[in-house]
Amino acid sequence: MKLILAAILAALPAAALAQTAETPAAPAAAAATLDTPIEVLIAAEKTKAILDARVPGLTSHPMLDQFKAMSLKQLQPMAGGQLTDAMLEAVAADLASGK
Repeated sequence: MKLILAAILAALPAAALAQTAETPAAPAAAAATLDTPIEVLIAAEKTKAILDARVPGLTSHPMLDQFKAMSLKQLQPMAGGQLTDAMLEAVAADLASGK
């Protein structure tokens, strides 16, 4: 039995055996939405740049670890007016265009 398992494992490409990170994969900017978790948006260079441009200070916020699993839509009601509808609309437009 051990020989069969060893043969199967040897036949698999190394990438198939690699462990994936616990953080969800970063989507392409066009696939990301306001419902995408902030931590996923930050993981991709393009979408992080959109957040940095449209929501200054979000990606460097001292409490980022506390809300990074939330989406922008989920965070907005708790942001005390600092995350405006206009900001979300601008982020959504940039994400949709794949900027």
